[in-house]
Amino acid sequence: MNIFISIREALSSLSANKLRSSLTILGIVIGVGAVIAMVAIGRGATSSVTSSISSIGTNLIFVSAGSAPGSTTTVRNPKTLTLDDAKALANSTAVAAVAPIIQGRFDVTYSSQTDSTEVTGVTSGYQTVRSATLSEGTFITDAQVSGRQSVAVIGADTAKTLFSRTTNLVGQLIKINGQQFHIVGVLKAKGGSTSSSTDDIVLIPITTAQTRLMHRFTAGSVDSIQVQATSADKVNDAVNQITQILSLRHGTKVGVNDFTVRTQADILSTAQSITGVLTMFLGGIAGISLLVGGIGIMNIMLVSVTERTKEIGLRKALGARRRDILLQFLTESILLGMVGGLIGVGVAWGIMEVVKVIATANNSTINPQIGVDSVLLATIFSMVVGLLFGLYPANRAARLMPVEALRFE
Repeated sequence: MNIFISIREALSSLSANKLRSSLTILGIVIGVGAVIAMVAIGRGATSSVTSSISSIGTNLIFVSAGSAPGSTTTVRNPKTLTLDDAKALANSTAVAAVAPIIQGRFDVTYSSQTDSTEVTGVTSGYQTVRSATLSEGTFITDAQVSGRQSVAVIGADTAKTLFSRTTNLVGQLIKINGQQFHIVGVLKAKGGSTSSSTDDIVLIPITTAQTRLMHRFTAGSVDSIQVQATSADKVNDAVNQITQILSLRHGTKVGVNDFTVRTQADILSTAQSITGVLTMFLGGIAGISLLVGGIGIMNIMLVSVTERTKEIGLRKALGARRRDILLQFLTESILLGMVGGLIGVGVAWGIMEVVKVIATANNSTINPQIGVDSVLLATIFSMVVGLLFGLYPANRAARLMPVEALRFE
């Protein structure tokens, strides 16, 4: 039998049972749409996280207290990082700027408005290290740090929450954990989808934070130290120098450190690995619905074989070969899968548009990305599902004996 004749007859047979064919196709549509949509959302999340991390520079280095997770060597009673450690690192030839920080979450209030936000104690070096720019006012100065002054620089989102605006805020008074602070500057909005967005933050002098808010810190101790290398090419040199300086200051043996040094590339790689696994997980979960759609094809094709037993017997009596019957039913199942796959692509595109609208309305930077590879893979897979799940019903139809088929009631 000619393939074109098989397609024509398959279309005729499927159109004769429009409702049943439509419901069967619906399972494939849902499966393909879900697979493409979930993969696209996962890729969008990966892109969002990657851009957020990359936006703070490629020459940023993070130093934290304690051994790295999974390290085979640990240090008893490790020393904490201190302001003196930060000063020592600033003298490194591969280091451009150093920013020791301490962090905590507090209620920040203005009048009747309250915002639970990240409060970070910083030095003047934070502005250089994090490439922080101001929409108005000035950044925290060395004099304000040494004088333990009650001043603050607030993020754009924090300003909107407390004041419903981001301008004319210098000189305003806010309360952090019940204590008054004068606003001296407002940060420009950067955007970002991470939990520690620089738009929802309050920066205060690190000495003020240590003595008035975050009493868990001993004198001079810090949460972490952020370091900016002189250039992206000097990151490895800076890491080596940081390791040598801190090992010497803390008196640790070679290879047994009580601190962890991570680069921007390390964090980016970890984030991409996590979001990649998430994307695969979402795609796998959605793929289950595609298999369910395949079972629907098998079920409907078995029903079709039973209903058309006499037709099959008549075709065989008139000279149709086993492979002709096999081809006819396989063509029908493949068409069901293919049509469902194509419609599923359209459904996935529609889902992406809805997700984009919702993301925009919630100020999210997640932008779902539909890749050609995921579209082709899902569409081809839907046809393969149609083929595989239609193989048994088609083979069952092809093996019917003409005499028995003609006698079937």
